[in-house]
Amino acid sequence: MGPLSDPPCTLHITGKQLLLTASLLIFWNPPTTAQVTIEAQPTKVSEGKDVLLLVQNLPQNLTGYNWYKGQIMDLYHYVTAYTIDTEITIFGPAYSGRETVYSNGSLLIQNVTQKDTGSYTIQITKRGDRTEGVTGHYTLYMETPKPYISSSNLNPREAVETVILSCDPDTPDASYRWWINGQSLHNSRTLQLSKNNRTLTLFNVTKDTVGPYEREMKNPVSSSRSDPVALNLLYGPDVPKIFPTLINYGSGQNLYLSCFEYSNPRAQYTWMINGKFLQSGRRLYIPQVTTNHSGLYGCSAHNSATGSERSTFEMIRVSDLSEIGIHPGLNPI
Repeated sequence: MGPLSDPPCTLHITGKQLLLTASLLIFWNPPTTAQVTIEAQPTKVSEGKDVLLLVQNLPQNLTGYNWYKGQIMDLYHYVTAYTIDTEITIFGPAYSGRETVYSNGSLLIQNVTQKDTGSYTIQITKRGDRTEGVTGHYTLYMETPKPYISSSNLNPREAVETVILSCDPDTPDASYRWWINGQSLHNSRTLQLSKNNRTLTLFNVTKDTVGPYEREMKNPVSSSRSDPVALNLLYGPDVPKIFPTLINYGSGQNLYLSCFEYSNPRAQYTWMINGKFLQSGRRLYIPQVTTNHSGLYGCSAHNSATGSERSTFEMIRVSDLSEIGIHPGLNPI
């Protein structure tokens, strides 16, 4: 193919980084001996660059070409045309000022934008007593960018708060799919997808629905997936437990207790005896206890994030070992 040149005459008729990929579908009406093809050069073009829609294997004895934006061949979608005999280029209502049609039927789109994605149709007319034509159609797709997930609340309280996950950017002609823990996600009692699958609503978040979540974006020529996003679930405290479970001590022994529960974030602890405050902290240490240390010991765990507090109690008895003939340094049997 020789070098392309602009037609000499024109006639007007009134009426982030993106990558583009072309795919082709040809419709024949009527069938011809040569197969007309349309090829995008380059097949991927960045926004602001140029793309040539190259028409090949044209039949003989042609009168001209008409290009339309979309699949409907009417005046509203009319972009441009070229008549071979007069070498006149005609611009229609859909002409943006960046399209050039050549004598071989090919169409150049300069300074490509996102609005240029979609379908294009070329109508080729032949000479004769009646008009014959070959219609070629192709669709220009935007290669999907990497999506990202945003959350209305990354730190929800367990079984209390509802979270909405959304994914951007919103890409035309793309389908969306959500994943949780590597498994495809569908609507359920606690998970609800929007009509276009762009947003996901999590009702009363639990440990089973914290994620991680991923979002896949796909069109006929490419696909991409977001980085995983997991929620930091705020929960607890559960009812705490006191360790060790030893409840009988002898006078002169050391009392060492610790409190344990499940909570996020970590709970704050308070120790009490017979309802009176002893100290704060997860561990309680009292050296050389006496019978006066006997009583009901309580451990209280408070989670400032959830606002919840739980307590547990243990009755501990301290015996006077001298009265029963046991040395204070020995543990009672």
